[in-house]
Amino acid sequence: MIILDYKDKRPIFEQVTEKLKRLICKGVIAPEEKLPSVRNMAVELSINPNTISRAYQQLEGEGYIYSVKGKGSFVAAEEEIMRLKCSEYKHALGAIISDGKAQGFSAQDIINLINETVKEVYND
Repeated sequence: MIILDYKDKRPIFEQVTEKLKRLICKGVIAPEEKLPSVRNMAVELSINPNTISRAYQQLEGEGYIYSVKGKGSFVAAEEEIMRLKCSEYKHALGAIISDGKAQGFSAQDIINLINETVKEVYND
């Protein structure tokens, strides 16, 4: 499920957070699905439970998961996951558009490039 890269300079909790987020966004871990306990995930990955706890807290803070006292952590509802994905995508797209604007592209130039790229990607 999760493979850690010990050559990656990012802290392990960030890798765990990112990989869980990716699995959630791709639907590998379904909305409302119960996540492994902190202890079980830590044993599975051979890392400290505090690292998993920190990753779960980060994901909960971002809205990807929620906790139920005495029951564990669960993936957020499908609508919430879609809202979060759209928000992150919009943020990333905004950065690309801002960069294009800074390079002198007009709004129409950027729209044309986006349309052209969408056609290329979806026709492949």
